[in-house]
Amino acid sequence: MSAENFFSTAQKEQIKTAIYLAELNTSGEIRVHIEKKCDGDVIKVAEKVFVKLKMYETKLRNGILFYLAIESRVFSIYGDQGINEKVPSDFWNEIASLMEGNFRKSAFTEGLVEGITLSGIQLKQHFPYAEDDANELSNEISFK
Repeated sequence: MSAENFFSTAQKEQIKTAIYLAELNTSGEIRVHIEKKCDGDVIKVAEKVFVKLKMYETKLRNGILFYLAIESRVFSIYGDQGINEKVPSDFWNEIASLMEGNFRKSAFTEGLVEGITLSGIQLKQHFPYAEDDANELSNEISFK
């Protein structure tokens, strides 16, 4: 199964809607990237995807990438410098743990939606929505 076909059209819409809703109250930016296999250390691969998607180009360096490699059964949450300077050190671990619980039950859509929602709540505290805020990154899911 290809990465693009892992989620149904309805599930992809749920994920994109979660991104949209999470970003309503924050200037933070969220992306989801799905691959079939992870070739290497999942954190380093997520960082490369983050750079490839130019997520570092947000004004406040407040982008988050949810990276999922379906066949390799690994995932990572990669936050930009601006976020990591403000959130608690265990922030990503808490979200990853909740997502992993869903993933273990093959509830991948639910896991991503929950992770995205929790990230949006945290981002709101540190990067509240501003009236001049622009959606700097696409809400579309990217695939490889």
